[in-house]
Amino acid sequence: MKNDKTYYITTPIYYASGRLTVGHCFSTVLADICARFYRLNGHDVFYATGSDEHGLKIAKVAKEHNMTPQQFVDKTVDEFKYIWEKLHISYDKFIRTTDKHHVKLVEDVYNKLFESGDIYLSEYEGLYCVPCETFYTESQLVDGKCPDCGRPVEKTKEESYFFKMSKYQKFLEEHFEKNPNFLVPESRKNEIYNNFIKPGIQDLCVSRTTFDWGVKLPFNDKHVAYVWIDALLNYLSVLGYGGENQADYEKFWPCNVHIVGRDISRFHCIIWPILLKALDLPLPKQIHSTGFITLKGDRISKSKSNGFNPLTLVDKYGADALRYYLAKEGPIFNDIPYTAEQFINTINSDLCNDLGNLVSRTLAMITQYNGGTIPAPKVKDEEESNIIRTCNEILAKCQELMSEQKVNDTINAIFAVIRQANKYIDITEPWKLSKDPSKKEKLDTVLYTLSETIRICTTLLQAFMVETPAKIFEKFGFGKDKQTFDSIKEFSFDNHGNTVNKGDNLFPRLDVKKEIEFLDTPTVAVEKKVEEKEENKANTVEFVTIDEFAKTKLLVGKIINSERVEGADKLLKNTVKIGNETRTICSGIAKYYKPEDIIGKSVVVVSNLPPRKLRGIESQGMLLCAVDEEKDELSLVTIDRPIADGSEVC
Repeated sequence: MKNDKTYYITTPIYYASGRLTVGHCFSTVLADICARFYRLNGHDVFYATGSDEHGLKIAKVAKEHNMTPQQFVDKTVDEFKYIWEKLHISYDKFIRTTDKHHVKLVEDVYNKLFESGDIYLSEYEGLYCVPCETFYTESQLVDGKCPDCGRPVEKTKEESYFFKMSKYQKFLEEHFEKNPNFLVPESRKNEIYNNFIKPGIQDLCVSRTTFDWGVKLPFNDKHVAYVWIDALLNYLSVLGYGGENQADYEKFWPCNVHIVGRDISRFHCIIWPILLKALDLPLPKQIHSTGFITLKGDRISKSKSNGFNPLTLVDKYGADALRYYLAKEGPIFNDIPYTAEQFINTINSDLCNDLGNLVSRTLAMITQYNGGTIPAPKVKDEEESNIIRTCNEILAKCQELMSEQKVNDTINAIFAVIRQANKYIDITEPWKLSKDPSKKEKLDTVLYTLSETIRICTTLLQAFMVETPAKIFEKFGFGKDKQTFDSIKEFSFDNHGNTVNKGDNLFPRLDVKKEIEFLDTPTVAVEKKVEEKEENKANTVEFVTIDEFAKTKLLVGKIINSERVEGADKLLKNTVKIGNETRTICSGIAKYYKPEDIIGKSVVVVSNLPPRKLRGIESQGMLLCAVDEEKDELSLVTIDRPIADGSEVC
């Protein structure tokens, strides 16, 4: 049963007909920020994204590449996942509409609609945009072309099944009236309601016969499912709805928020709620219709062929720079004007000058004035009271803003505290305090106040950036217990005594002119990046020698205890006996195994890996597992007959 501490968020599953642009990254990064924030806030989060892999356009593009549709989408999905990996997108599951359990759900839904009389056979004659996979009436065209991508539409006539959307006209009108925040922002809601709902909802053509790359209808295999019915059902299939295990569906549905682009809002706000009503299922709580990223005044779009490779920005400036830019410059409902100059200036002004300088100056002063140790605070004057009050208010402020997914307002609120801390340095002038021994207590207080303010801001920044917060915590020596929301509810006066490590600056200042010239040059295609990655991976595996393999020491270990790691959805902390020694080995298998299920099992351990810290726990080795990505299944590699722990696996 869904409760207030669960949170289900989705981005659209992206159409697998070509590469992703920085425009696609917008809604995905925003959703990831929301998912990370809610996890930090103590919620049980399920974040889903994926790929929409059926339809006429994919069949055509695959043919152009001399590939089968399945081969083509497999390649495209690898590219999607590679970009999301580079951007640290923390999705819980990646759904593909070619996944067997999704195909079965589509078949089951069509059967149910057919049996209930909500689907009937007729003939479609009208206008169709292949790139957008969308039907249009003559009045919806702009200058005779697709209103979304501006390309020519095709006249088509074929036998089709129709979904009785018109039957649900009153239901949808009443739902919009009773739930004024179902679709936000207000401007988008008015546009959808006044232009598409109020004039009258038409029955929808929901099958095609002129191509066969899609889910075949179970009651008439000459027809394939309309891609938008197919695609929308991913929000249920990704939770296991209709399958043997519906635990995630029962726990997380209805969805808290679908974050979708403005161009596909009407599908989510008209077809989707009517489809759910016809299936007698609860509706999502809210749909957020985001703006576009614009380049020279035009929307960045794959169908417009004016996008550019987001990996160019990530590889050159780091994932955190792009994540920050999208969060800061992107009010979730508005368009974001992108220019290379604006991007570089944002890095210089916010990340280099504000955050980077605050961290660097504070570490340098602690090193120079207190031997590299964070001092204890001694006094509290007006300057400290002001910044302490701000720190005490920032968590609640961010929680309130993020309850409405106001990502840009939240990041701006955090950076307002960072700028206040920089101003605090200018007001208190620690360099002058250091020259007067009688001011040592004040100096210690200033250094401590800066350190604690940075800790509080960095804890909040974990939702927005991934690599930078980890670096800051390491520089100040703050452990995992000092990185939680619970630890920043109030400004603490006890986080002193750590030894700091200044190291390199977080963000070196960029030469604006030079970087703009770089960004204006042609970019390397993401396809090449993925091919290189796969080639390297293949080479590593294919050419391993017996001598190299012999370096891996595999031993039998017996799991004598296992427990969940607090604050980590996927991690189990296992105590493993290996001969005469006992080790702690952390494994990301909590989704597939309960602790009590694996206690007593004899498993295969990679025993000669260097120790590494996971969530502050030193893990000494790795448990071998087999993974079926298509079915999202995992199995520990176990021993099938009694044998002593510590025995060698060879």
